[in-house]
Amino acid sequence: MAQEIDWAGLQARATELMERAYAPYSGYPVGVAGLVDDGRVVGGCNVENAGYGVALCAECGMVSELIATGGGRLVAVSCVNHAGATIMPCGRCRQLIWEHGGADCLLATPEGVLPMSQVLPQAFGPEDLLA
Repeated sequence: MAQEIDWAGLQARATELMERAYAPYSGYPVGVAGLVDDGRVVGGCNVENAGYGVALCAECGMVSELIATGGGRLVAVSCVNHAGATIMPCGRCRQLIWEHGGADCLLATPEGVLPMSQVLPQAFGPEDLLA
C-alpha cells in the first residue's frame, strides 16, 4: 500500500524551518522537509557563510538529518522560499535528493508534483559506479 503524502504538512514544516535559516548574505532563506519511507519527516534550512562557497543548502541539512536519525529513503520532498512558496532545489541538491530518494521520490515543484526521474532525467547515481 502506498504511503499517503501530506503535502500541506511538508510545506508547513519546510516553512517553519525556513524561518530558522541563517541567510545574512543573500537574504534568501530556504527550508525543506522530506517524508521518509518509514514515516519520519526530516528537514533543514540553508546556512550561509562569509566564504560564500562554504554555504550549506537546506537540502544538505535535510539529508544530514535523514542519515543521523537512522537513514532510509526519501519518498517526498517540499522546498520553500522566504514567502513559503514552493521552489525548485538547485542542481546540486537535486543530485542529493536523487541519491537518497531515487527516481520515484516525489518533489513538489512550482509546476506541480513530479517524480525525480522527470526533475533530473538521465541522472547519475550509485548504480553508475558499478559499471
